[in-house]
Amino acid sequence: MEFDLPRAAALLVLIVAVGTAGLIGSGMMPLQTTLMMVAPSMLLFGAIAFAIGVKHGQFRATHA
Repeated sequence: MEFDLPRAAALLVLIVAVGTAGLIGSGMMPLQTTLMMVAPSMLLFGAIAFAIGVKHGQFRATHA
């Protein structure tokens, strides 16, 4: 399976949505806290990790 930017971004959003749904379903914290603080931080962390992973992959591809 080849990953392009839209497919990878959709996969990131799907993973965050599943994690957010799990937190909402478990009732560990209030819904407002989950949606206003946890979900955006999960998306931001995922985007940063994705960018670092892309840069690392580019480095590995050019210095192999």
